[in-house]
Amino acid sequence: MAPHFRKLLGAFVMIAFVLVYALVAMALADSRPMRTAPAVVQTVLYVVLGLAWVLPLMPLIRWMERTRRRA
Repeated sequence: MAPHFRKLLGAFVMIAFVLVYALVAMALADSRPMRTAPAVVQTVLYVVLGLAWVLPLMPLIRWMERTRRRA
């Protein structure tokens, strides 16, 4: 697959994933247990929710940046 097409496809997948992830994170943040939790717990969970999207996307980013191997 051509590198430019791989990056374009990866960008679309990333955008779709982040949109879905943002909706799920907002639903979790607005849930009743989150609203009644102590402020320290809320802060930790907001930080985790804000950074957790990176881990599932790392394999995609590696795939997008992979170069062709010449045989």
